[in-house]
Amino acid sequence: MRFVAGLWRLACAFLCFAATSVAWHTPNYWVYFTYQTGFVLGLVMLWASAASLIDGRQPPAWLKGCLTFYIAVTGIVAATLLPPPDPATSKYVFGILTNTILHQAVPIIATIDFLLFDEHRRFAWHYPLTWLIYFPFYLIFVLVRAQLWPHSGPQPDGSAYPYGFIDLAQLGWAQMGKNIGFILIGFMLLGLLLFLIDRILPKKPLLG
Repeated sequence: MRFVAGLWRLACAFLCFAATSVAWHTPNYWVYFTYQTGFVLGLVMLWASAASLIDGRQPPAWLKGCLTFYIAVTGIVAATLLPPPDPATSKYVFGILTNTILHQAVPIIATIDFLLFDEHRRFAWHYPLTWLIYFPFYLIFVLVRAQLWPHSGPQPDGSAYPYGFIDLAQLGWAQMGKNIGFILIGFMLLGLLLFLIDRILPKKPLLG
C-alpha cells in the first residue's frame, strides 16, 4: 500500500508544480498565497512520495500538517470569499484553469492523503498556533510590495493586492484589520479541527 501512497503523493506534487509553473514566466503571480503554498506543498509531497516508494523517512509531522492546513485554507477561502475566476484573464495548464487545480483538486487530494496515508497522533498541542506564523509574514510581504510597486499586478487592473479582502487601498486600515481578524479566527478553528482529527484517527495509516 505504500506504493499507492507514493504514487498518490507524486500525482499531487505533479499537479502542484504544473499549476504553479505559470508563475515562472508571470512572476507577479507569486504574490498569490495559493501559488506560494501550492509550490511548497509540491515539494513536501515529492519528499513524501519518495519516502513512501523507497520506505524512507517521511517529512516531519509539523511540516506535512502545516502544508495540509494551508492548502485546505486555500480551498475554503476560494469557495467562500473569492469571486469566480475570469476565464479570459486566468491561467491554464492542460486546458484546465490553474485556479481549479490549486483551489479544488489539490486541496481534496492533500486532504485525502492526510486522512488515509499519514500516520496520526503526531501533532503537538501547539502546532495549530505555530502554523499561523507564515500568514503575518505573507501579509507584510503583500503590503510592502504594494507600497513599493502599486501597479505591479497581478490583478488585471494592475492592482498589486492579490485579494480584495486585504486590499488596503480600497478598504482602509480599519476594515482590512477586521477582515484579517476574522481570517485568523477561521485559521485557528481550522487548525484546531485538523489537530482534533489527527488525535481521533488511529495512529497507523488507515491504508498501509
